[in-house]
Amino acid sequence: MSTYDLVISAMAALALFAYGLQSLSHEIQERGGERLRAVMARVTASPLQAYFLGLFATALIQSSSAVQSFAVTLVDAGAISLKGSFPILLGANVGTTVTAWLVSFKVSGIGAIFVVLGMILSFSKRYAVVGRSIFYFGLILFALDLVGYAIRPLREHPMMQSIVALAASPWLGLLVGISITAVIQVSAIVVGLGVLFANQGVLEPAAVVPIVVGTNLGGTATALIASVGMKANARRAAYANAIFNALAVLVVLPFLGPVSRFIVSMIADPGMAVAWAHLAFNILVSVLGFALARPVERVVDKVGA
Repeated sequence: MSTYDLVISAMAALALFAYGLQSLSHEIQERGGERLRAVMARVTASPLQAYFLGLFATALIQSSSAVQSFAVTLVDAGAISLKGSFPILLGANVGTTVTAWLVSFKVSGIGAIFVVLGMILSFSKRYAVVGRSIFYFGLILFALDLVGYAIRPLREHPMMQSIVALAASPWLGLLVGISITAVIQVSAIVVGLGVLFANQGVLEPAAVVPIVVGTNLGGTATALIASVGMKANARRAAYANAIFNALAVLVVLPFLGPVSRFIVSMIADPGMAVAWAHLAFNILVSVLGFALARPVERVVDKVGA
């Protein structure tokens, strides 16, 4: 198979993966979006409940951007306070790590089963909604298998070797994660592809860690864009979300290379190593967010007017 065919196959598989993610997110939001907003508006009186709501909602929807945008919208509507949105935003960061775990488990072959089962159930009026959700979930797993098969022959290609050389720098890896995620506004795609590259031996796990760390900061672009034209407090919530993630990046940046190598040395499985590093970083975001909520609130009060 020619290089052109390999690249097109990889891009087509990646497009299926993106379509599955977005369709699953849309399906769940369409059926339960209003209920989720209502629950979010109720639970913000308890920061811990709001945090876990953001976490589990993101894990279910597979889109931290959607949950963070929900939170910003509710602040704009006055349904929740600026400070009440912080735990939801922080929880959404941890919830988005589910994608890395999903890919790292290497559940090869199971996606096709979910696709067939979902298709069968979708023909039933009673179970059509459940069937579509199962179908899209299966499509995500099936597409991951296809991406894995497509990129395997590309490992020794000179173009891929050039990418590998660039990714060896933690700074460049971080910038790649930030910029690509900010452009496509779906961090799960970048994280999933990074873990796959580590599993396939295309990139060293230590080189993938800075990329997935960068997706956190790049992913804040969605809430920032959503807040344009909204009231001041909604914009402040989006700014706070970006600040929490930027602070965490600044804290880990000087140690990103050594920490990445340490985590990889402790965990033999490349995909699992990346997933653990992604989770550890997002827990750090949460710790900093809760610890610095008051100072950050004062900062965004001044700049978000």
